[in-house]
Amino acid sequence: MASKETTAAVFINVSREITESIRRLTDKQSIKFVRAVKQDTKNGRSEDRILVLATWRLFLFAVKVPSKMEVTFNFLEIRAMNTYPDHQVVIDTDKSTHSLRLQSQDHLDHMMNHVNYALSRIFNNSMYAPAICRTEGDVSDGVQKFSPNSESSVETQKTCGGFSETYAALCDYNGIGCKEEVQWDVDTIYHSQDNREFNLLDFSHLDSRDLAVMVASMAYNTWFTKLYCKDMRIGSEVVEQVLHTVSKSSSLEELTLENAGLKSDFPQKMATALSENPASVIHSLNLAHNPLDNQGTGASETLCVVSLSQALCSSDDYTNSLLHLDLSKNPGILSGEDNMYLFLAQTNCLVHLDLSGTDCAVDSLFGALLRGCCADLSYLNLSKNCFSHRKVRETLPVFRQFFSSAFSLTHVNLSSMKLPLDTLRALFLGLSSNPHITDLHLDISGCELRSAGAGVLQELFPRVACIGTLDISDNGLDGDLLGVIPAFSRHPSLKHLLLGKNFNIKGRVLHDILQKLVQLVQDEECALQSLSLADSRLRSRGTVMVNALGSNACLRKVDLSGNSLEDAGAKMLSKALQINTTLRSVMWDRNNTTATGFQDVARGLEHNFTLQYMPIPLSDVTQAYRSAPEKIDQALTKVGYLGVLCLISISHMFSQKQALRLHQGLVTSTAEQVMERLCVRVHQQVCVLRGSEEGKELQAARQVLKEARNSRALYPSLCELVHVLSVDGPVRQKLDFLAGELTKAADKELQVIVDSMVSLCRELCPMSSSAAERLNPPLSSISERVSIPRSTIRTALMERAAQDINRALEEVKLSVVSYLTNSIVDQILQELYTTHKALVLTHAHYLSLPVSQSLDLAGKYASVSITVT
Repeated sequence: MASKETTAAVFINVSREITESIRRLTDKQSIKFVRAVKQDTKNGRSEDRILVLATWRLFLFAVKVPSKMEVTFNFLEIRAMNTYPDHQVVIDTDKSTHSLRLQSQDHLDHMMNHVNYALSRIFNNSMYAPAICRTEGDVSDGVQKFSPNSESSVETQKTCGGFSETYAALCDYNGIGCKEEVQWDVDTIYHSQDNREFNLLDFSHLDSRDLAVMVASMAYNTWFTKLYCKDMRIGSEVVEQVLHTVSKSSSLEELTLENAGLKSDFPQKMATALSENPASVIHSLNLAHNPLDNQGTGASETLCVVSLSQALCSSDDYTNSLLHLDLSKNPGILSGEDNMYLFLAQTNCLVHLDLSGTDCAVDSLFGALLRGCCADLSYLNLSKNCFSHRKVRETLPVFRQFFSSAFSLTHVNLSSMKLPLDTLRALFLGLSSNPHITDLHLDISGCELRSAGAGVLQELFPRVACIGTLDISDNGLDGDLLGVIPAFSRHPSLKHLLLGKNFNIKGRVLHDILQKLVQLVQDEECALQSLSLADSRLRSRGTVMVNALGSNACLRKVDLSGNSLEDAGAKMLSKALQINTTLRSVMWDRNNTTATGFQDVARGLEHNFTLQYMPIPLSDVTQAYRSAPEKIDQALTKVGYLGVLCLISISHMFSQKQALRLHQGLVTSTAEQVMERLCVRVHQQVCVLRGSEEGKELQAARQVLKEARNSRALYPSLCELVHVLSVDGPVRQKLDFLAGELTKAADKELQVIVDSMVSLCRELCPMSSSAAERLNPPLSSISERVSIPRSTIRTALMERAAQDINRALEEVKLSVVSYLTNSIVDQILQELYTTHKALVLTHAHYLSLPVSQSLDLAGKYASVSITVT
């Protein structure tokens, strides 16, 4: 058929010399297609050209040696491709129009398929992918069957949504070098960690243009759902591509540009980008710490923020989807801004709201919060702002009503601003009448409460049952703590208390306050789990608090940093650690501890088997190391061991899925990339031979492509199977049964021991024992009242012994999964190579071309081998 369509006298033959000359000119470009064509010129003449298709680019070369490149453009520059009868195609680009005539319909189909396939890989079948192919007259349907938006355009699920391919195409389009380290990091590290957050800090060492191309690659990527940048100034090129991604992406859910040096016009541009994207799924927006540029002041600032607020207000999509909004550390961004209040007043689904450090009037916000945010708002941070004291009395009812009506609050931060006394009272009264929330974290540190605030705490805090964490540090309470501390006694819900920077007192008053604290933590009914006295400068009097830790049975975490407790305090801490069994975390720094004190602490740690975390006190260590480096080294060897224990306990929580995926990422990422490239090759050959007779080679090709697709799911499917069968497997069942048997054995052992002890008491003290029998309950009944809880034994088995057993099992399971996966993948790679070779031979025979020329591209895969360990 091809011979009938091709006139040998019209089209020149592409010699090996021309081909080699073209290869030298295109350098690293991967050539996919080389054919002789006719190009129509403006004066109506037709000239011979060599058409070369690379991965992302089209070339037209003059027919001579050495070759001369006449035209080249990236496929992204194409605006339209119109096909006409007689194998003609007209390509419209940004700069010019090119009319080409190919030798056969088969060549035309191959060209169109290649361009469309390349675009489909760039746009990932996005709704924004351009439909560039149009046909007129009697042309093959092969082109119409293959378009960027068709489901068949991407045969396999690509690594990280094909980010590396899109990135390479955009690098080519922008004329910058493609960084292999970027592709490797994404395809290996991000993929192995199943990390959907693209962090620009990972590539902060690269130029702004490189970062811009990376961000642009996310516009049509469906793998990444988060874009993160913090404490790194980004240039205008990067900002432009961020806005482009926001306007196009249908998968970007979270955008964080914190302290990124954004200009004053960014909110307005952001609003425009949001309004242009009907498919946007952004639900988290963090623009914190981006002070407006000095050039953008006054009305222009307000206009920009108005635009962003209007964009949020005008769309039901954002009021019903935006969950996280962080505009903190942007002073003046809300001054005179009514649209933001309007957005908050609309019924929305905000869960996290951070407006700290924006200089807004806090009391004026609560009317809007009451109307729109009561249902879902969980995190509210309004710290470092102010109250408009002239209006505070007018807003008190609304303020109180919000805190009595909120359904989901878990964290409220009103710190670092002067809190009016009536507002504090309204806060506690509102919370005390709220039946919906529990375990609230309330931060009112640095609010200048002083004596008046202490009175409110003493009066109202005992009524508030929903507060689990209270931070009242740095409030100048000082001597008033004598009355405040009893308010925390036997509080039913208070678990975490922060009191630091409130001890600017000396003498007897300080001693009495510390004694109150000791009584608080030693009360058997005390619910406190953590206590912070950081930066209180307690000095030598603070040792009474350290000493109390020895017999304390409730605290699991204590922070005693910044108290100048010196070596005497360190010695007390050492003794406390040797007898305490409840503490899990101790913070100890800025206490003027010398090498001698550290050695005391190290001895205490050697005899403590329950403490899990004690960070190295860097400040004290730095100071003490100058005078006694050897002693510090010895002490830190023991103290630092706690950090290792902490890391081990964290590693025990490392999920099976994460471990399996990490192993998969490094072992199979190379094989996946090779398989992906081979699949592309085989699929291209299948497209080329689509119109020919359906032979064994095509059937085998389709089958191996199907199995290659399925192999993507092989590893996770095997892992999921392992997980499902292990959830309630024989090992777990046996351990459960063993826990019951051990409980019975422990009860029996206790029974024998207690009975023997009671008998010995009767033998040694018969008269007193007889009298004790008449008590209620009688002495002998103790054997009926003591037992080891089943949960204790079960926890010991399932969380300790079971960990070692499961770890050994997981290693074996992982090795089996890896062996099966790698064996199948290796076989598929061989089948793909063999199939591709057979298809190239078939195609070469079909076109009557030299086999050696057609096999040149396939041969590069012959040396690929995957080593399985």
